[in-house]
Amino acid sequence: MPDNIPELLAPAGNLNKLYAAFHFGADAVYIGGNRFSLRAFSDNFALEDIRTAVNFARSQSKKVFVALNIFPRSGDFGAIREYMSALKDVKPDGIIIGDIGVLFNALKYIPEIPVHISTQANTTNADAVSFYKSLGVKRVVLARELTIDEIKEIKDAVDGIELECFVHGAMCISYSGRCLLSNYLADRDSNGGKCVQACRWEYRLKEMSSDKELSISEDSKGTYIMNSKDLCMIEHIAELIKAGADSFKIEGRMKSEYYVGSVVNAYRRALDAYRVGQRADEKLLDELKKVGNRGYTTGFYLKENDHINTLSSKTQGENTFVAEVSGYDEEKGAVIAEQRNRFKKGDVLEVLSPDGNFLKKLTVDYMYGADGETVDDALRVQQTIYIKTDLKLKKHDILRK
Repeated sequence: MPDNIPELLAPAGNLNKLYAAFHFGADAVYIGGNRFSLRAFSDNFALEDIRTAVNFARSQSKKVFVALNIFPRSGDFGAIREYMSALKDVKPDGIIIGDIGVLFNALKYIPEIPVHISTQANTTNADAVSFYKSLGVKRVVLARELTIDEIKEIKDAVDGIELECFVHGAMCISYSGRCLLSNYLADRDSNGGKCVQACRWEYRLKEMSSDKELSISEDSKGTYIMNSKDLCMIEHIAELIKAGADSFKIEGRMKSEYYVGSVVNAYRRALDAYRVGQRADEKLLDELKKVGNRGYTTGFYLKENDHINTLSSKTQGENTFVAEVSGYDEEKGAVIAEQRNRFKKGDVLEVLSPDGNFLKKLTVDYMYGADGETVDDALRVQQTIYIKTDLKLKKHDILRK
């Protein structure tokens, strides 16, 4: 049986998403602190939250990597060095860096913390990987513009350093995310973590002299000329493994715990099937269509540009996340759940779980609140609901409809 199963690396925008990622089978997560991360509008982690995350991960024999991947200005480095000093005490399993100046400081001041080179560094060739290896870097997150064949060429040329590849999530229209549209159009620094995602806007033409709107000719791809579909490699994990990928990365630190749980669950099941020499269940792609997406593409991995842009920036998804399970009350014979979206008596809910309860149905015949009062219509967000059922669901399982 294969023994070269890649690490499954999930996004975690906060502690609850971290718990969801590990519950559904992630081997590691990447997180951002309150500063110096390229997802400034995610919930992110205060220093003590990072410590909590690292300690919890260690208790589960899992890992936490911290993103420090902005492109800073000279005036940022005093605070960056202070942050590095704090991380030295917390001891994450790695830090993700895109800027050569930040790399210089990390190697100098916190050499005991492994360094991963971010996809923002645009690493597209074996010589660049060899250079990073010579500096003592442990891992390189390769540019999403590479093909599977090019990844294999790099792996064959350079040993002793890990290669991380994106397998799922949002794609950037600019080279590995280096973009200034947000800076120009919204005065928000994309390379400082504040990207407004201007590539996903709908654009209109106007006459400069009259400000009159002009029509834009449309073809089957529509008018969203810079808006990419989402990456999905669930049907091609075997090719990526054979090319030498050491880590499969899922994008989405700003996505919900439902998104994180659903995507991690699908890729975990696909990797586990590969481990025992089986093909992944074809239904896993359908599973990924149940969460928000802009349509799926294989990006550049398979050489051809897979009609990568999409007609609309709006996400689509077939299911609604209605509740997160807090546990099962044996005495009451009820699942304890925290409401996320409205559901009612009579609804048939589907279970998202890493165990044998996956895809089982739960009909809501009787439910009540923490005060014991009967609830026929769960309207209040984060309300604690008891749902009578024989299904013994676990904490962090998810209910959807």
